[in-house]
Amino acid sequence: MPSPVQSRASARSETGDPLLLTPGPLTTSKAVKQAMVHDWGSRDATFIALNAEVLDSLPKIIHGEGAYVTVPMQGSGTFAVEAMLTTFVPRDGAVLVLINGAYGQRAKRILSVAGRKTFVHETAEDTPPDLDAVERMLEATPSITHVFAVHCETTSGILNPIEKIAALCARRGRRLLIDAMSAFGALELDAPATPFDAVAASANKCFEGVPGLGFVVCRREALAETEGNATTLSLDLLDQWRNLDKTGQYRFTPPIHVIVAFHQALQEFWAEGGVAGRGGRYAENARILIGGMRSLGFETLLPDALQAPIIATFRTPSHPNFVFQRFYDSLKDRGYVIYPGKLTVADSFRIGCIGRLYPSHMRGALEAVRETLEEMGVALAPAPAA
Repeated sequence: MPSPVQSRASARSETGDPLLLTPGPLTTSKAVKQAMVHDWGSRDATFIALNAEVLDSLPKIIHGEGAYVTVPMQGSGTFAVEAMLTTFVPRDGAVLVLINGAYGQRAKRILSVAGRKTFVHETAEDTPPDLDAVERMLEATPSITHVFAVHCETTSGILNPIEKIAALCARRGRRLLIDAMSAFGALELDAPATPFDAVAASANKCFEGVPGLGFVVCRREALAETEGNATTLSLDLLDQWRNLDKTGQYRFTPPIHVIVAFHQALQEFWAEGGVAGRGGRYAENARILIGGMRSLGFETLLPDALQAPIIATFRTPSHPNFVFQRFYDSLKDRGYVIYPGKLTVADSFRIGCIGRLYPSHMRGALEAVRETLEEMGVALAPAPAA
């Protein structure tokens, strides 16, 4: 006789692991995992050529060939963001940080630790920046040299108006630095039409690689102007780039297996159709997930106009039988790992739409949610579209 878990809606990845419905790390393909079973020498010509392929391909995603270069940074995405901020902002510079979530707050903290002067424009986690107010701040504060913005703030899943922010910065003569950690590769970012000095991202988000390598795609001319800015040796993007450009090698030991897996992940990314294909699959995942959750009675935090197809935030039901930890554990038993909330504006939880997930997985997750609610004795009225 099957166990209760076996008889319920359940799913696993192609390697038998639970599906990660999170903003990262993510469910990866079997081929990406298999790429890591071999050992490579970091100074071997084969690895150097493979790494160069990875770095050369990334500016193409933003239509920045020639004008932009990729500087990799060992570590998580935050290492890349910190490297970007502390390399591009001069020691006497000042940054206007646009905050509507945890990653804007983290950037502010990075700048504070590095001794950079900061100004803040903060809105609630479900609210995009007020660009009129931002323009007034830039007009009133000529000492601001840079603006920092998050493309998709995964605290809530909100899509910030990066094109309008870039246009504003260009009009006011300020340099723009972007954290596109959860957007790069799935949401369009057109460098010729969206002026910025640098954008930070990671191998393990929309590229469906594994954690351990961040990167910054830098405007070549702007990177050349950063001499003497860096406050640390290991996070100095200019120094990293010069060594790679001269020798093809990292200054310090690179995460070899992560880079080889990233190379495989990028091959799969291009085979899927690049940003259009990858972003299209995620958008379909999000459409199915959000519509299905609303039909089960869950309210979304964000209206559809502000929702990026990366991760969706749902308000925690007020039903007395709903206990989030039980809800989480039951979904995990069925092979679906979701994410707790990270908001101050609402009690919530999050479900991701990215990684090696397809519409069939989202439908399976919805069936698992339905069964879990039934087990918990939670009956909710369908929620309206937002």
